Amino acid sequence: MEVIWIEIHREELFAAWYAYNNDEEKRYFDVKPYLSFKPFEKLKDVNKFKNVKIDGLSIKWENRADICPDELYNNSYKSN
Repeated sequence: MEVIWIEIHREELFAAWYAYNNDEEKRYFDVKPYLSFKPFEKLKDVNKFKNVKIDGLSIKWENRADICPDELYNNSYKSN
């Protein structure tokens, strides 16, 4: 299943929205639970978090923290 990123909400603290091309399923992924892990701790600074980029099917930050596609799907939920 291919991911098509529709947007990353940088204004909404620690959230990402994306879609799958199967039936335009839109999903919401909350990054907050990951902020307690070492690679993500610096992202508690909103300005650093806002530097999130789409990298293929993953998302990543300047400090090399990233979240893989499986993690994004398995820990997200369907959104309207």
